[in-house]
Amino acid sequence: MDVQDIVNTVSQKAGLDQAVTEKVVGTIFSVLEHEAEGTSVSGFFARIPGADGLAQKYDVMAAGAAGSGGGLLSSLEGVLGGALGEKTGALINGVAVLKASGLDMAQIRQAGTTLIQQAEVAAGPELTNEVLGSVPSLKAHLGL
Repeated sequence: MDVQDIVNTVSQKAGLDQAVTEKVVGTIFSVLEHEAEGTSVSGFFARIPGADGLAQKYDVMAAGAAGSGGGLLSSLEGVLGGALGEKTGALINGVAVLKASGLDMAQIRQAGTTLIQQAEVAAGPELTNEVLGSVPSLKAHLGL
């Protein structure tokens, strides 16, 4: 199972447009790439061909990633992300990107749940849980 299979499944099960789904999946993978501890994330990405490329395409730490919606909230999130360091910044920026994508929390939860289920199939439940366990606040922000 490659990253496109995951995007297709998340799109279908969450009832989302392909482009929006790709952005959601890439954003979540980017948060994991920046925040997950140790080398488990590289093993995780190795089992899902294309995941690292999608994470880089939607890099939450790239200039302007969180500021896509503009305004005071995006500016504040960008400043907080920078001030709190890369790990916290990646999560704050990722949540800002997801909120700016126009999805409501129910859609984000559905997409996140389906993404995790598909990642468990592709990378195995143990490795997936290890990676997610190193970023516990991500699950909380996704409502999982």
